[in-house]
Parts: sequence; C-alpha cells; structure tokens
Amino acid sequence: MKKLLAVVAVVSALLLAGVPAAEASGTCSIASLANDGRLRDFAGYVSTMDGEKLFSRDGTDALPEGSVHKLLTAAAAIEVLGPKYRLKTTVVAGNKAGTIVLVGGGDPTLSRVSNSFYPGAPKLADLAKQVRKSLKGEKIRTIVLDASYWNPKDNWDSTWARSEQRIGYLSETTALQVDGDRANPRSNVSPRSTDPVKKAGQYFARALGVPNVTLVKGEAPDDAELLASVRSQPISSLIKTMLLSSDGTLAESIARVISLKTGADGSAKSLDGVYSTALAAYGLDTSRLRIRDGSGLSTKNGVSAKFVTQLLREIYDGPHKLRYVYNGLSVAGRTGSLAGRFTGSAAIARGNVWAKTGWLDTEYSLAGIVKAKDGTRLVFAFYAIGNGISPSAKAALDSLTAGVYRCGAKLSNG
Repeated sequence: MKKLLAVVAVVSALLLAGVPAAEASGTCSIASLANDGRLRDFAGYVSTMDGEKLFSRDGTDALPEGSVHKLLTAAAAIEVLGPKYRLKTTVVAGNKAGTIVLVGGGDPTLSRVSNSFYPGAPKLADLAKQVRKSLKGEKIRTIVLDASYWNPKDNWDSTWARSEQRIGYLSETTALQVDGDRANPRSNVSPRSTDPVKKAGQYFARALGVPNVTLVKGEAPDDAELLASVRSQPISSLIKTMLLSSDGTLAESIARVISLKTGADGSAKSLDGVYSTALAAYGLDTSRLRIRDGSGLSTKNGVSAKFVTQLLREIYDGPHKLRYVYNGLSVAGRTGSLAGRFTGSAAIARGNVWAKTGWLDTEYSLAGIVKAKDGTRLVFAFYAIGNGISPSAKAALDSLTAGVYRCGAKLSNG
C-alpha cells in the first residue's frame, strides 16, 4: 500500500508540473493513430538512427510498398552506376547509303522541346544538327529505330494497370523514347502512346526536316560509324527528379540500365537478383526482398517496412554517395509530392519530415526521416493496404507521422 501511495504521489506531482503521465513513464504511443480505419490493413515500422525498434505493426512482413520502392531503385543506381553516370543516345550510319540508325540507350528524358519536363534534358535538335553536319548534305531516305538495348518486347509488366499508361503516369519500358513518351512533353502526368519507339522516330524525323522519311525498327550494324550523340543529366540529378515527381518511366528505365551494367540482360525478371546484390553492398539483409519492377507499381513487389527503415538509415547516415538519394526526398508541406500535405493537426510536423510517398489502387504509403519535436531523428515506413482504399488514407498517414514527430525518443510500441 505504501508503494502504491508513493507512485500516486509521484504521478500527481508530475501532472501538477504539467508533465503528461505517458511522458512520466518515458513512453508515448501512436497506437490509436495506427488503428485509424482509413489505413485499412496497416503495416509499419519506426526505429532510431541506431536501429533500435520503437514501433512495429507487421513491420517485418514482405509487402508491396508502392512508389516508396523508388528509394530502392535510387540506392541501387548510385551503387551500380555511380552519381556521375549519364545515359547516352546515339545516331550511327546504316548499312546502306541514305540510311541512319537512331540508337536508344535507355534515356527517356531525350526531348523534342527546349523546355521539357525534365530539367537539362538532351535534345533531338542537337542530335539532328550533329547528323546533318556529319552527312554533309547526303540525303536521308530511311531511319532505323534501334531499341534493342534490352528486349523491346519486355516493356510492360502483367501486374501494371493499363490505366497508368492512358492517364499518363507510365510509358511502356523501351530503351528508345522521347519525353518519357508524353503527349505533353512539359507535363509530369500526360497520356502515353502504345508505341513509344515509333513516336521517337517520328519526332526525330521532324527534327531532321524529313518528316516523311521511311521509319523501320531494327538494329544498328556492328562497328557502325558514329554520326551524333547526346547524354542525359547525371544519375544524381535523374534520381532526384524521379523521387520528387515519382516518375515511373524514369524509374523503370534506370532499373533496366542497372541490370545491364551488372552484366545481367536488362530484363524485368533480372531485377530481383540485381537489386538484392546492389543493396546488400550497403550491409543490408536482402534475403527476403521480392523485386518485380523499378517503379513500385507492381503488387508483386515484397519489401518490409523494417527493410525500408534500414535503407533510410543508410541514406541519411551511411555512405556519402547516398546523400544524392536523400536530396530527392520530399519535405512535408514544402516540396515534391508532400508540398500540399501535412495539413490540420499534422501541420505541426511541416518542414521536419523528409519522405517518399507511394500510391497504388490498393495502397497508400509513406516512408522517410523525422526530426522529432525533441530533436531526435527517427526513420519510419508506413503502408496502408486494402481494396477500395480511399485517398483519405494520405491524411491518416500524415497524422500518424506527426504522432512520431510529437513522441520522438519517447515513442513506444504500446
């Protein structure tokens, strides 16, 4: 009885001093926020920068994570390609007089306009100018379109919704395309065609001033004479654009180039092994990863929330080169896909959350780094999954993350 009275006295004194009972015991819970019905089947994980688990709800289950998956693509790209690597598009001489070959090198940022959606994009006009100079007046009769850098038929995953293409979030994954195959080259979301390779050829023919030239799909001759070339922005810039705008086309193209540069065949099927090896280089256990694509649009991807937090710790406090990935994170209420989020009660965390958003027809996700109210830095990954899930899940995820911000080091799994 004396011990009980003593505990009551201590708690009463703390409450009189303005300290909540939860903080008096050194704990702070986000359980009620995680139970929000808008989150449907929720999974999540939160840890300190030292890897100490503070919260887990099915956090070790391998689940699809939507566009949070692009963090894996970015980290793999930095490991395999390096931040300075550039994608290359070339034009070479064909095997007949009057024939040239446009050779795709996996760069969807190649543009037909001067003010493309992609900052600093290489231009078809520059390729055309170089070609005309190299040919010295020779007439162009045929343009061969070479998209064989990887198998041109391996361009669409069976788990992707074709609506992504029609609405304008994703193009077919071909090694040769222009402006990410957008109908509007200046807009992030714009309808895509059913034949990006042919479209690229048509745009190039116009840039050359021969819009009615014959276009055929094929491959460049061995040891063909180089007539022209342009390069993309470095990978460090491309992954920043990919993350901030959640560009699926750029993610898929980069994923295939990663595969090829490891000695694999550039196929979608190869990505599972390629990503596991690349990410293991950061000291991560990749044995339970299931990688289906580079964008995160497939529901067959399987990445635990815990794994994402482990990767985020490396992104923030690991190899310096991963700071390029950190620079692509959106800031709550400020930039990227989080610019218009963290409103209402969640606004308290604005400017203190750096994260990647995710969205599928059956899921909303959010993963990133929180600088908590008490100054503690924490990493988190939250998945809200369920058929018919509502966009209101985004607000619930924001509120949950704001709860992490409030709790800081006192966050508990209760």
